Amino acid sequence: MRLLTHLRHVDLAVPDYDKQLDFYSGVWGLTKVAEDSGISFLAAEGSPEQYVVRLRKADEKRLDLVSYGAASAADVDTLAERLLAGGVRLISRPGRVDTPGGGYGFRFFDVDGRTIEVSADVEVRQHRRIEEKESIPVKLSHVVLNSPDLNRTREWYERHLGFALSDTLGSPHMGDVMHFMRISNQHHSMAIAKGPHTALHHVSFEMRGLDEYMRGSGRVMRAGFKKIWGPGRHMAGDNTFTYFLDPHGNTVEYTTELECLDEDTWHPHVYDFSQPEVTDQWGTANPMNELVAQESFNDPDRGVFVAPPV
Repeated sequence: MRLLTHLRHVDLAVPDYDKQLDFYSGVWGLTKVAEDSGISFLAAEGSPEQYVVRLRKADEKRLDLVSYGAASAADVDTLAERLLAGGVRLISRPGRVDTPGGGYGFRFFDVDGRTIEVSADVEVRQHRRIEEKESIPVKLSHVVLNSPDLNRTREWYERHLGFALSDTLGSPHMGDVMHFMRISNQHHSMAIAKGPHTALHHVSFEMRGLDEYMRGSGRVMRAGFKKIWGPGRHMAGDNTFTYFLDPHGNTVEYTTELECLDEDTWHPHVYDFSQPEVTDQWGTANPMNELVAQESFNDPDRGVFVAPPV
């Protein structure tokens, strides 16, 4: 039984806090809704979530946590009991969530040592419809995580959190390199990428439509931030993409038109990403190569919990 409903927010620790805050609340188009002594909460104007990115001032860059929603407090309790029974290490037991919007939730470690949060009953934020030509994010689309053991991570999320496999990217030379995972009819809320170490691969933000996606991409380029890859359209998920580096080298993406599936009839594909049309159907993006791929390997995330040897 699937108990997760959607992706809520991604929390980042950043060394140059002011520069990051200027980037996300300025050129990237999020709205700062709260700030308190080196922590800020940034919302997407079109999203009912209280915030989609949290920034925390820290000496070292890291992924603090990834947060998912559940439908009810009862579902939160059920999931916590299920994880405990499955031997998953909990950081906290279900209880009051002390962040904007409150709610009821808990935190735990995934198989790679990342902190994951699940919450319900979070107060809905006053949001609005994004207007035509308004090139700011509507909502958080998805998060992609680097894992040194791709299939182990995939199986953990399937077994413990009810994720389903939508599609896989691979090649005859490298085997599987990315699994696209869903918790709804949205093609993916998360993807797992094969990387040399545990780290954040990228965070993706959904725009209103193609025109807004292109206008937003152009704004970030004109502001002088590094474009890694795009604009283009992927085959898996059928969504548009342009990837940039934030001021501390995290990859962030503008996207739109992510595919919605008929879950009753969907069968996962294995796409050969060495074929150019798989990575970019349009052929408008710069070619995917090792240098592009390495940008999203990111720095090793030293914030993860490493289990002691048994």
